Amino acid sequence: MEIQRNISEFILLGLSDDKDVQIFCFMLFLLCFVALLVGNSLILISILCSPLFHQPMYYFLSQLSFLDICYTSSVTPKLIGDLLERTKTISYGYCMLQVFTMHFFGSIEIFIITTMAFDRYVAICKPLHYMVIMSRTKCNFLILAAWVGGFAHSFPQLSMIMHLPFCGPNEINRYFCDIFPLLKIACTDTYVIGVLVLVSSGVILLVIFVILFLSYAIILFSLRNHSVEGRRKALSNCASHISVVVLFFGPAIFSYLRPPTAFPEDKLLALFYTIIAPMFNPLIYTLRNTEMKNAMRKVWSHILFSKETYS
Repeated sequence: MEIQRNISEFILLGLSDDKDVQIFCFMLFLLCFVALLVGNSLILISILCSPLFHQPMYYFLSQLSFLDICYTSSVTPKLIGDLLERTKTISYGYCMLQVFTMHFFGSIEIFIITTMAFDRYVAICKPLHYMVIMSRTKCNFLILAAWVGGFAHSFPQLSMIMHLPFCGPNEINRYFCDIFPLLKIACTDTYVIGVLVLVSSGVILLVIFVILFLSYAIILFSLRNHSVEGRRKALSNCASHISVVVLFFGPAIFSYLRPPTAFPEDKLLALFYTIIAPMFNPLIYTLRNTEMKNAMRKVWSHILFSKETYS
């Protein structure tokens, strides 16, 4: 069956039509993107070059930092470049690529965050069995399962969108290609596809969020049997994870767990889970984490001093 598609590009309406606002946003998001790349790269390199890499929690954190870079890079460079353009266009192929990469890396990130919550549950509630349950082989399996799960989620989403006919309006009221805005301009009835997207994205987000909430409730309840120092360290780690979950899941659930339509406010909400949360993740995970700060200090002191020795 031939797919009807008479348009070769879409027009992104972006965040604002005001030139001064666009210039301000250009400077702001360029700074945010650089901070995101630097922060996550520092964490990734610090973990890879230190003994922390052999600890499951930091192994998963290195994966999360890598995914933050990939996830945001699928949207932010285009957003920054478009802020200096009068007409913000995106080709059909690039648009479909954005739909796939956003859902692919985003869903993997959700699975990794869930895995990190499971790691904290095992470490706090079953400390004597921790090394057996969270062996490197099982950690690798969990990482592989997250990537497979990401593909299993994103490919059907892409397939549904690519089979839609686009023959009329081509303006997307967003700064990147997303499913709901594309459903709005398709030249066919998209109600069924909208419901499928709501179930596959919104409901899954809500279910995972509830699971995470319950797991942290169990963790916090079990801390009553720990020492004061143990409670302090566990609470510090859990607070970091909970902050990341709220920043990422809150806006994403609001955006996808509702009737399949697009609202102007979605553009602002999308900033939280595409730019803000990935940018703050390095700060959240290192601000109160002594092990991470010590590892970063040792690794980068070694790198800098080694360069000075050879120069």
